[in-house]
Parts: sequence; structure tokens; C-alpha cells
Amino acid sequence: MLQDCCEPFDSNARIVTIDRRRMSETDACMIAELLCKVWPQSGRIIQTRLAEMRSAWQDYRGPEAQFPRSFIIRSAGRAVAHAEISPRTIRTIAGEITIGALAGVCTDPSVRGSGLGVRMVREAFGLVDDGTFPFALFQNYIDKRPFYEKLGARSIDNPIINSRGEDPRTNPFWADVAMVYPATKTWPRGEIDLCGPGY
Repeated sequence: MLQDCCEPFDSNARIVTIDRRRMSETDACMIAELLCKVWPQSGRIIQTRLAEMRSAWQDYRGPEAQFPRSFIIRSAGRAVAHAEISPRTIRTIAGEITIGALAGVCTDPSVRGSGLGVRMVREAFGLVDDGTFPFALFQNYIDKRPFYEKLGARSIDNPIINSRGEDPRTNPFWADVAMVYPATKTWPRGEIDLCGPGY
């Protein structure tokens, strides 16, 4: 059951896809509240998260199939699960690749253990399975690695940089490991330039 809610939670609730270019204020608020609840230590308050969501992706002009999106599950007027995937063109020794940048995967603490995390990640990985992106690239902490490995991802050991950052040689990812999906497809060796900040 959701805390502060008298309705039982439906773990089979529908996943809704939100186009980040045209996100409603209601959805932005729901997502901001969930992210701040799950990661209060990030120091970003709801208003900061809202400002980030309002300003991001408004000017996206890339391939339509790769539009930036969030997936959410709503219950009792709030988001209880979220994941986002957006296009990011990175540089590798094999050339530029536009990958699906997976971020913001979380569930409300009151519904953890209901399988929502698996559903959200599978939904995002579906954009790789259907050919929209060749890979999903993301960062994670070591204790969460087995969760993603069971879903077909693997960790990588490439040096990761941001050539556009103040210190271009510093890894812009802050978590322990970088991972890619699918594990079975050949990922380029060597340095990976995110060409932007970590996500």
C-alpha cells in the first residue's frame, strides 16, 4: 500500500510515456517530488528539479524516434516510479554514436519490492531492443549492478571523459560503475567522450 493513501497499489499499473519536450507542469511536479524523495542527499530541492525539467529538451531537434522521454507510473495522484532515457551523442574510437542515456531510475520507497524498477528499466531498454538506440549507457553503484546485469546489461571499464568540461579528463560520472545495454553487443574499446556532463 502507498503511504498516505487509502487505496491499494496496483503493481500492474500502466507505464505512461512523457515527451520531455512538452512535459506538463503536473508531470514535472510529480517527477521532481519523486526524485527529491528518493535522492534527498543530492541537495537539489523540488524547485531546482522543476527548473531543470522545464528548461531541458525544449529545443530538441534530433531524430523524432529518439525524442527525450520519461516513463512514469502514477498512483493516487503522484508518480511512484520513474526512468528517463534521452539521446546523447558520444565520441568513441569507432566514431560518434547516439546512445540512449538512461537516468533517474527510481521507485517510491513505499512500493519497493513490487517489481516496478524492473518494469521501468525494461521499458527504457525496449528503445534499444527496437533499434531506436544502438545502446543504453548509464552509471550505477556497485550494489545495484546485479539488478541491471539480470536485465541484460554489463559494466564497462572504458575511461570516460567530458571534453567540454572544465577539467576534460575528469570522469563526469560520479557513481562506481558505467554500464551498457545490451551486454551481448560489441561495445567500442578505449576512451568514451560523453561530450557533456554526467547524467
